[in-house]
Amino acid sequence: MEYHIARMSCDGCVKTITDALKALDASSQVTPDLERKTIAIKTSARLTDVEAALAAAGYPATKS
Repeated sequence: MEYHIARMSCDGCVKTITDALKALDASSQVTPDLERKTIAIKTSARLTDVEAALAAAGYPATKS
């Protein structure tokens, strides 16, 4: 799944987002693209849980 995260602007943002997703599923694969402000995620976590974790971390996302 791929999300657009408008507030993602630096490596610190990426770390916060990655940590939030890894807390849901330690085996998650997170591939950020800072230039496009997108993040590709491979996880076994439910879509609603992923979106809730991103929002709780301060990075609300929209599906790309």
